[in-house]
Amino acid sequence: MAIRNLRYEDDEILKKRAREIEVIDEKIKELATDMMETMHKWDGVGLAAQQVGVLKRLIVIDLGEEGTQFTLINPVLVKQKGTQEVDEGCLSFPNKYGKVERPKEVVVEALDIDGCKVKLKAKDLLAQALCHEIDHLNGIVFTQKVKPGTLETVTPQKNEKK
Repeated sequence: MAIRNLRYEDDEILKKRAREIEVIDEKIKELATDMMETMHKWDGVGLAAQQVGVLKRLIVIDLGEEGTQFTLINPVLVKQKGTQEVDEGCLSFPNKYGKVERPKEVVVEALDIDGCKVKLKAKDLLAQALCHEIDHLNGIVFTQKVKPGTLETVTPQKNEKK
């Protein structure tokens, strides 16, 4: 288990389509564990393998509530319904945020870490996170979907000692 280095906005790997995972071996399981740890370290909600430099179709998501932690292999968006305008950011684009239109509800099919087929019905934040991470697997980053005029760079505030 290890924290992996994140890849940032100008890295070419973020623009590439990830490859299907054929075999779920110990290396893939270790990658998934490392990705979850890396995501938690940087207070993220989701992370795709490209963001740690690996072109594999693997995502992790954790909404911070019981039952909302997922490791999905070869996820496919099979259904979407409605729309929602959301504020979005990305660990690979630190301090950048913008408004993105995402589906309100989705159905995603994937394999879990044990290779079992799963079908995930999601809405609101989970639907947003799934779409964001699946976009990463297809070489699409959120800044490509930001509504014109809404992309902002926020300067992090340093904690002042009193």
